[in-house]
Amino acid sequence: MIDQNKTGELWDGATPAARKRVGRDDFVNQVTKARAPLGAAQQRTWVAINRQVVGEGNQDLAGQYVSVEYETRFANKANATVRELVTFQLGDDRVWRFSGYVLR
Repeated sequence: MIDQNKTGELWDGATPAARKRVGRDDFVNQVTKARAPLGAAQQRTWVAINRQVVGEGNQDLAGQYVSVEYETRFANKANATVRELVTFQLGDDRVWRFSGYVLR
């Protein structure tokens, strides 16, 4: 969705905790600012899938998470890769929802 400029829609379907941490406009602006200099994604190579369970200590964050990590080659950095990390949380209704996006 980020590649298709649907970052706002991604935020709309995010977990309540993610939406509480950052507002929609801030999220869209932060992702746009980070991605714009890189250009379009050209190639993604899957690196890892990590699973994590967060205990009940914080009800907003408690639950099961899956993070997918990629090495991504972008048009404006053709000779280098950037790590993308996308995280999802399993809701009480058994639906996986977007929870975070990081470029490294």
